[in-house]
Amino acid sequence: MIIEQFISEKSLQLNSYIKAVLNNTLHYTELDLFLNDLMSEWTLLLVEDETPHCARERVFWHLVHELCMHGAQALEHDMFFKSEVNTCLDFLDGIGSYPIDCIGWRPIA
Repeated sequence: MIIEQFISEKSLQLNSYIKAVLNNTLHYTELDLFLNDLMSEWTLLLVEDETPHCARERVFWHLVHELCMHGAQALEHDMFFKSEVNTCLDFLDGIGSYPIDCIGWRPIA
């Protein structure tokens, strides 16, 4: 699987997981498990370049990093974090602008 295909597929899945957590139709631990699986799959691609290909990929990695750092449970309790996540989701959906302070780099081995 090429990187662009991976980002495209995982962006849609990540979007669905986050929205389900925000709508209380999925427990946040499922999102945490998805993030762990996502990172495991990413390591199989053996990517050596940390620079994202496009703005969408940069926002994707920013969102993944923020969720890993804060934990999905923060979506329930931290309104600022929830707002930041929604801004990223809007951008990934093509209906929002590029998030302020978005720093997304690819993880490398």
